[in-house]
Amino acid sequence: MDQQPQRTTLAPHPVLTEHYARAEDRVGYIRSLFDRTAGSYDRINAWMSLNRGEQYRREAMIRAGVQPGQRLLDCACGTGVMAAHAQDLIGDDGEVIALDPSLPMLATAAERGVHHRVAAIAEQLPLPDASIDVVTMGYALRHVADLSIAFAEFARILKPNGRLLILEMVPPTSRSGYLFTKLYLKHLVPTLASLVTRSDDARRLMRYYWDTVDRCLPPAVVMSALEAAGFIDVQRSVTFSLLTEYNARRH
Repeated sequence: MDQQPQRTTLAPHPVLTEHYARAEDRVGYIRSLFDRTAGSYDRINAWMSLNRGEQYRREAMIRAGVQPGQRLLDCACGTGVMAAHAQDLIGDDGEVIALDPSLPMLATAAERGVHHRVAAIAEQLPLPDASIDVVTMGYALRHVADLSIAFAEFARILKPNGRLLILEMVPPTSRSGYLFTKLYLKHLVPTLASLVTRSDDARRLMRYYWDTVDRCLPPAVVMSALEAAGFIDVQRSVTFSLLTEYNARRH
């Protein structure tokens, strides 16, 4: 019997030994870290984004074609920021499913008013084939264990011509922009997060945040992986030299 070729795992970044020792430790480390910081996560993100984060997410979903009556999956929803805005955009005739592996994060999303919440991971979506109009993912691409599997799952559950929107941070290409972003995200934000929350976990989370941003796969690799998963019209736009929107359509 012919052996099937082994698929190469496409991790979003290399093993970060300052956070965990082995690739197989990644998922448990991330889940534990988000579980412990769920209560303060929104506060940190609000001042980190200068209170512009929520509006930017909403505008990005509008640009991606989110509209009334659709069925939308917000994958790795965290505290439910995007899911809550999606509910408002889609209205009572549509449905938003907020999915995340962290139960404390889902509990915070419930407090925000997100109705339909599911505990699961991007690589194993508990949804039927061709059942979703739009998939969104906000700043969680770096936390997925295998992009190839996650993108294949997105393509599986999307209806033909269904839309995919992924928001992410990518360091600026200019040296000055990169150094300023590093100073802000690696040093200032973790220090303030620790002071405001009085939590070492908050400092650790925001250090992890920068380390994953800094060492994430280049956008060209992400876009190629989307195309390999069967997506078409794969595009990337950049705002403020840092905020990236990946848009794609299922064939």
